[in-house]
Amino acid sequence: MAFLTGEDIKICFSLFCCVYGIGTLGMPGNYAKAGYFWATLALVFMAAVNIYATWCISQVMLVAPKHVKTYGDIGQWCMGGFGRGAVVVSQMAVCMMVPIVFLVLGGTLLTTLFPDSYSDVTWIVVMGATLLPVCLVPTMKEGAGLAAAGCIGTIFADAVAVYLLVSNMNAQNVANVSPPSPELSFSSVASVFGNLALAYGAGIVIPTLQREHSDPTRMPRVIVVTLALVSCCFLAVSITGVSTVGCQIPGNLLFAVSGTQLGFKASRGGVILTFLAMQMHITIAFAVVMFPAFFIMERLVLGLHTSAPLALADTPEAPGSVAMVGESYRGLDPKVDGMLEAHDDTADAYKQPGAYQKACFLRTVMVAICITVAIAEKDNFGELLDFVGASSTATSCMILPMIFYLKTFGPTIGLGEKAFAVVCILVSLTLAVYVSVQTGTVLFSGAPHSTVVFPNCAPMYKHVVYTNTTHYASAHRALLARFQ
Repeated sequence: MAFLTGEDIKICFSLFCCVYGIGTLGMPGNYAKAGYFWATLALVFMAAVNIYATWCISQVMLVAPKHVKTYGDIGQWCMGGFGRGAVVVSQMAVCMMVPIVFLVLGGTLLTTLFPDSYSDVTWIVVMGATLLPVCLVPTMKEGAGLAAAGCIGTIFADAVAVYLLVSNMNAQNVANVSPPSPELSFSSVASVFGNLALAYGAGIVIPTLQREHSDPTRMPRVIVVTLALVSCCFLAVSITGVSTVGCQIPGNLLFAVSGTQLGFKASRGGVILTFLAMQMHITIAFAVVMFPAFFIMERLVLGLHTSAPLALADTPEAPGSVAMVGESYRGLDPKVDGMLEAHDDTADAYKQPGAYQKACFLRTVMVAICITVAIAEKDNFGELLDFVGASSTATSCMILPMIFYLKTFGPTIGLGEKAFAVVCILVSLTLAVYVSVQTGTVLFSGAPHSTVVFPNCAPMYKHVVYTNTTHYASAHRALLARFQ
């Protein structure tokens, strides 16, 4: 059989589209914070951990009973109510906080696209209001079409932004001055964890994709190949973006070409194309990401969509080893699978009297909460991005999958793999807590926003672009005069 079948390639494409999103915008900024060596090491480590963690979800699902269809089901099957609760809380956090990031970014993009029109606060409200009708559609079937459009928008935005950055920086660096290196610290290096965790958030879509594959045993290979390709794309964007700017590249690639702080004014047409492409991605991704949160809250608050959890409530604790799986669940599968088949259409829940109206009100409240938080944190986009990645995405897509895998396969896997998994969990947990506290302090303390233009650089390069040779020649002369 071929290394990748036609169906494998389709799943690869869907997974790539789901992963390659706004996380790419901060990739060059990671190198501005941590330098080439540490940023590359962090990228390789996070690629390895996320590929392994995502692979773990697939492996657990391969030995789970047929009624285990969602990520929450996996948590229930592996660790009972605690497992489902951990998945639901972390997944809810992802599905609520990522749209908040979208609103903040969208408000900034629209303010830049339409200067002298409205403030970013107004644009955030307008954007939320225009996206609300899509969020009120009862169900949204997952498909590669929407994800592909959003992914293409991101790829196009990245490509044009990198081209504008490199071409303009090379044109103005006539003296061939080397870009400055970052001023390294543990905090600056550790901070890249949040952005990388957000960028790799693939775990929550694996159950759906694996459920749709006619031969689920091929999914582990699909996961490894796709996420390895995504990692290569991340590396390419990072190195290309930082190569001509060094520590002075902003944390968001789009902001690097939309302003004049780097000493050039990019083509207005190119900036508009870049921003429109990313705005397309945000518009598509907003509702897609929020729909799982709508589903969960409608179950918890309104009592809808309860058939699957009721069926699973009678399942025993997950086995400690693969050897016990068949015996524990053999008789349970037909009963649960039959119950799930009878209630497979999610849209039926909204046909109950008044159910759809209640769901619309609940969804409107949820979108309004996102808008409110986005307005409150609109000046801290970088910290918000890192906080979401380090807190919710790392928990949902990195730490929990490896814990579920160890719980299911613990007695049967080798000591080396077990040690690797434990180390990955401990390192990820430590960094997740550290970065969440660091970025959360900035987000929730109400401290004024820093006015330093290039905060990742040494003091000499914190305020003026390094290609301004006149400024730095004067600075060098002044420095020499102090020691004469």
